[in-house]
Amino acid sequence: MSSKEEERATLLRHFRFFLKMASSLTQGSTKEAKTGKNPTRSKNDGDEAELLTVPDGWREPAFSREDNPRGLLEESSFATLFPKYREAYLKECWPLVETALGESHIKASLDLIEGSMTVCTTKRTFDPYAIVRARDLIKLLARSVPFEQAVRILQDDMACDIIKIGTLVRNRERFVKRRQRLIGPKGSTLKALELLTNCYVMVQGNTVSALGPYGGLKEVRKVVMDTMKNIHPIYNIKTLMIKQELSKDPELRTQNWERFMPKFRHKNLSKRKEPKKKSAKKEYTPFPPSQPESKVDKELATGEFFLRESVKRRKKMEEIKLKQAEALTKKQEERNKAFVPPKEKPLLKKSVKASAEPELDIQAFKDKVRKAKTKKLGAPSSSKRSEAKSKG
Repeated sequence: MSSKEEERATLLRHFRFFLKMASSLTQGSTKEAKTGKNPTRSKNDGDEAELLTVPDGWREPAFSREDNPRGLLEESSFATLFPKYREAYLKECWPLVETALGESHIKASLDLIEGSMTVCTTKRTFDPYAIVRARDLIKLLARSVPFEQAVRILQDDMACDIIKIGTLVRNRERFVKRRQRLIGPKGSTLKALELLTNCYVMVQGNTVSALGPYGGLKEVRKVVMDTMKNIHPIYNIKTLMIKQELSKDPELRTQNWERFMPKFRHKNLSKRKEPKKKSAKKEYTPFPPSQPESKVDKELATGEFFLRESVKRRKKMEEIKLKQAEALTKKQEERNKAFVPPKEKPLLKKSVKASAEPELDIQAFKDKVRKAKTKKLGAPSSSKRSEAKSKG
């Protein structure tokens, strides 16, 4: 048999096989339609709910060499650059990085001349996802995350998220203020966020590096993005605290939490200053405005157009004289205002005060003045005079 005949034979075999499969499927569907029973709908709703819910404390079994005994076919590698100030720290902790990645049989190399870190698989690597975790590890180390925290990415239930915040705010001063708001006074806001989300958060330059479980990373990204949109992180932290308390209650765990969530109103503090003079908009009309009357039209309407030049001139002079007379009278009134005496206030209050004061005893006042004069001049009093006469 030639090669063409062999190909035809194989194609015929495949075609017959597909025909048999199609006929068996159609027979099964007709039987189900006659009986009216669907095997997929025979399961109870309670069993489906149990299958959907994950039991507490359940973990996916670790990936071992038995799952992939033959290893990987091709070599995969990832590289990332790091800043100059991280060189000393990476040089110090690189042996620890090599030992941590050596457990997954991944080779790591540090190039100080180029300023890059590279990870690649080997022939002994059996876990295909280990290279992705190694890539995340060197990314976190480049973003100033300490090795003690970054090495946690090699665990199965851990993930990382590097959020770029540099391009979210245009003004540099405003960006620095909002980034500092995320950190909080003495790092208190960042610490509260870490406790509520079970994530490690590192704010460095134009990025925010987060490391933790998937649910926590989702919340961290939301808080960071809202902070850059001028929403204070304390609002999101408050909602996270309420959610944490509600999740502890087994009855409320499956219910909708919308009624418990706080609703914050946006306050527009910077309102646009309204102008003093508001011009009312005219109603829109599709027709153009009427053409204004010219000087000749006005004269024709009043009849001045048909008057002589001398009469027109005389009439104009009379109008000018009238205007001058009105202006003179106004000026004269303004000048006369300076000569008008002001209105005197009534003296009722002073008279009331004078009547309220008690009347002076003039004789007693005279005696008081006389005694004061004698004391000043040094003259002896009347009692001393009488004593001197008796002695004499």
